[in-house]
Amino acid sequence: MIQKFLYLEWKAFIRSASFATNLALKILMGFVAVYFILIFLALGIGVFYILKKENMDPVATVNKFMIYYVLMDLIIRLLLQKIPVLNIRPMLVFPIKKSTIVHFSLGKTILSFFNLVHGFFLIPFSVVLIIEGYDALSVVLWFTAVYSLLYINNFINIILSNKDNLFGIFLAIVAILGGLHYYDYFNITDYTAPFFDAIFNTYWAFAIPVMALVVLYVATFQYFKNNLYLDAGLSSKHDIAKTEDLTWLNQFGTIGTFLKNDIKLIKRNKRSKTTVGLSVMFLFYGFLFFTNGIAMYNNPVMHIFAGIFVSGGFLITFGQFVPSWDSAYYQLMMTQNIPYKGYLSSKWWLMVIATLVTTTIASFYLYFGVQVYLTIVVGAIYNIGINSHLVLLGGAYTKTPIDLSSGKGAFGDKKAFNVKTMLISIPQLGLPVLLYWLGSKYGNPTIGLSLVAAVGVIGFAFKDKAFSLIEKIYKAEKYATIAAYKQKG
Repeated sequence: MIQKFLYLEWKAFIRSASFATNLALKILMGFVAVYFILIFLALGIGVFYILKKENMDPVATVNKFMIYYVLMDLIIRLLLQKIPVLNIRPMLVFPIKKSTIVHFSLGKTILSFFNLVHGFFLIPFSVVLIIEGYDALSVVLWFTAVYSLLYINNFINIILSNKDNLFGIFLAIVAILGGLHYYDYFNITDYTAPFFDAIFNTYWAFAIPVMALVVLYVATFQYFKNNLYLDAGLSSKHDIAKTEDLTWLNQFGTIGTFLKNDIKLIKRNKRSKTTVGLSVMFLFYGFLFFTNGIAMYNNPVMHIFAGIFVSGGFLITFGQFVPSWDSAYYQLMMTQNIPYKGYLSSKWWLMVIATLVTTTIASFYLYFGVQVYLTIVVGAIYNIGINSHLVLLGGAYTKTPIDLSSGKGAFGDKKAFNVKTMLISIPQLGLPVLLYWLGSKYGNPTIGLSLVAAVGVIGFAFKDKAFSLIEKIYKAEKYATIAAYKQKG
């Protein structure tokens, strides 16, 4: 039966309406996977000798920071790892055991790249330990225990896949723990390192994470098996209805009507809430660049790059999916007498207002100097004048239907991958960096910032011309967009 499931999975892939896009994406992701595999492999082989060279105990040091490794793995899974699903509706009429269906669905996650990639670090590191004279049995038991913890993360991600805001919560926890550790207020490794040391130094402690993994798998299996019936997926959820008139927006005419719809959409749906959360994260992205914590980021050219992200988090994360936010009812919208310019203007104003609010909140970067905050302000001007138009232009070619009830995929989607959107994205980040570099090289940093700001102002001045061009492109792509939103495969 498992063989049959694999056969159906293959057929679903090659018969998909987006087969060519899926294949291109998988080839691209293959190169990305090879890149990370090589990094993990290099770390697995080299970390022992690097730590030895620094006169540090390799096992004790790795065990000390293993808690951060495990927590970051969980955070990355919550953000990026998609939960494999199986269409159970046609299978429930056949004599297939529910346990077989659930085991296959859970088994698909076991072979996920997010699980296998850790082997390219842990296996070489374990082999090096054995070669260097460490007890082989201790190494094997330690490896088993650590991999069990990583698979526990896998099933935690499955169980918590429908919970809102968990990514932000876990990220905040790790950031707080890391900050307390860095400033010597509280060191969590003092409490976790003995556990990992016990796993390596005893022959019984490894059983704790292994048993926890078995219990978690059984609990996950029983949960999905008990809910494996159509009513669980098709039953309607009854929530208390809340109405919001937002009548003060009526004064803006058609634009106000669309703004009301967008505000309600953002407040009521999981995917849009996730996007807002990501835009808040971008607000703190500048700490990587402006605190001098990372040497390669400590230069003005990288600072203007950060300024674009800090001020334009919402613009980037929300704007890239216009008009996909309305994909559920886009066909109905197109049957109405709705002017495209009014529709696009409402999205533009929403992004501009969010950029202004974000830039104002980012004033705390004044702590790092006036020049730093000025860089963020210049980034905001460029975002409003240029990038706001570019993300709307890119949306005409994205054609990615959005499931508003799911928080996954907030960074992007496979159907958003095409040559046109890639070309449009180049001036979003590359042009301001180039302008600043030219201004700084042949003048000074102030001239560089002035060039970036001037281009943003020029873009704002030609807003009407840009909107006329974008409107024509949306009209030309109208029927292709409708057809893309109809596709389910």
